[in-house]
Amino acid sequence: MKVIRRLSAAPVRWHHYFLSFLLLLPCPALSQLSLQTLVDGTPPGGTLRLEPGIYAGPVTLSRPIVLDGGGKAIIDGGGKRSVLRINADNTVVRGLVLRNTGSSHDQMDSGIAIEGNGNRIENNVIENALFGVVLKQAKQNVVRHNRIRSKSAELSMRGESVRLWNSIDNHIEDNDIADARDFTLMNSPNNFVSGNSIRGSRYGMHLIFSPYCHIKGNRLSGNSTGIVVLNSDYITIHDNTLQHTADVSGACIAIKKSTEILAEGNRIVHCATGILSDSPVGDANKVVFRGNLIAHNTTGVQLYGEKGGHTFENNRFEKNLVQVVIFGSGDALSNHWLDNYWDDYQGFDLNHDGIGDTPHEVYAYADRIWIETPAARFFRNSPALELLDFLERLAPFSAPDLLLRDPRPRFSLAR
Repeated sequence: MKVIRRLSAAPVRWHHYFLSFLLLLPCPALSQLSLQTLVDGTPPGGTLRLEPGIYAGPVTLSRPIVLDGGGKAIIDGGGKRSVLRINADNTVVRGLVLRNTGSSHDQMDSGIAIEGNGNRIENNVIENALFGVVLKQAKQNVVRHNRIRSKSAELSMRGESVRLWNSIDNHIEDNDIADARDFTLMNSPNNFVSGNSIRGSRYGMHLIFSPYCHIKGNRLSGNSTGIVVLNSDYITIHDNTLQHTADVSGACIAIKKSTEILAEGNRIVHCATGILSDSPVGDANKVVFRGNLIAHNTTGVQLYGEKGGHTFENNRFEKNLVQVVIFGSGDALSNHWLDNYWDDYQGFDLNHDGIGDTPHEVYAYADRIWIETPAARFFRNSPALELLDFLERLAPFSAPDLLLRDPRPRFSLAR
C-alpha cells in the first residue's frame, strides 16, 4: 500500500508542476481559464503583469492591485456583461485591450465599470464595447490616455463612451474617443474633463444636473452636437475646439436652464449653430462668453427665451452666415456686448485706437419672417428672402428690431 500511495502521489506532483510550467507560456486557452484566478491570487498592493495573449472575461477586481497588460494582453468579454469590473479602491489598470462586451443598455455593459474611489485607468484600448467606461458613485478616479470605441450599430443604439453617474471629483483626461453615442455626466458635480478628442458621436459632451464641472482643452469634431449643459450651474468651458457640428439642430455649445457659466477661449468653427443659449434664471445670474472665436457657422449665436443675462466680451465673429439670432420678445440691451470683433462692422477708426468710432448694431429686417415663422426657416438665405431683406434695408416697411448693440467694437484683430 505504501508503494501504491508513493506511486500515485508522484504523478500528481508531476502534473501540478507541468501545469504550472504551462501557465508560464503564452497559451491563449490556458490564459482564458486562469485570469480570474490570477487576479484573486494577487495580494492587496501587488502587481499582476500579464503575458501577451487572450484572456477570458468578465473579470472583477475586488482588491487594490495593479493590473498591467503591457499593451499586449487582451481581455475578451465574449459578448457577456462588462469585460472588467472594479469594485475596489486604489487599483491601477493599464496597458490592456478590453473588447466584446455584452449588448444590454439596462445593465450598461461596458469595457470597464467602476464602483470605487481613487482608481487609475490608463493607456488601455476599449473596443467593440457598448459602453466604454462607466463610473457609478465613484470618486477621485483618473481615466487617462485610453482609446474608446463602441459597437458597430446605429448611432442611437450605441452606448456612452464615458458615463458618470453620481460621481464626484474625477479626472477624464486625454482620451481618444470616437463612434460612440454620448459622453455623459449625470448628477456628477465637480469633475474635470480635459484634453479629450471626441469624434463621430451624438452628444459630444452632455452635462445634466452636474454643477461645478470644468471642461478644458478638448477637441470635438464631427459630432451631432458639441457641449450641452442642462440644469448645471457654475460650469467653466475653456480653450476647447468645437468644429464640424453640422447637424441641422446641433450647436457647438448649448446651454439650457443653467447659470453662472463661463465659456472662454474656445474655437467654435463650421457648425450649424455656434452658441445656443436661453436666459439664466434670476436677475443676478449670468452666462459669460469671453475671448471665443466664432467663425464660419451658419448662425454664430442664437438666444431664445430672451430675458437678458448674457455677456459677450472680446469675442471674434467672422464669416458667419448670420451673426446673431434672437428668438422671442425681450430687450436686446438687457444683454451685455462689449469689445467684440465683427467682420461686418461698417464703421471707422479715425483715431486708430483699435476701437470703432460708432457702436456696432445688428437689426432684424426680413429675418423676422423665418425667425418668427418656423415653417419659413427652410427658405432662410434663399434668393427670395435675400432680395426681400435687401429691399427692407433700403426702404424699411416697418421699424426693424434691434438685436444687439456693441458700444466698443474692435476695429482690427491686432489689438
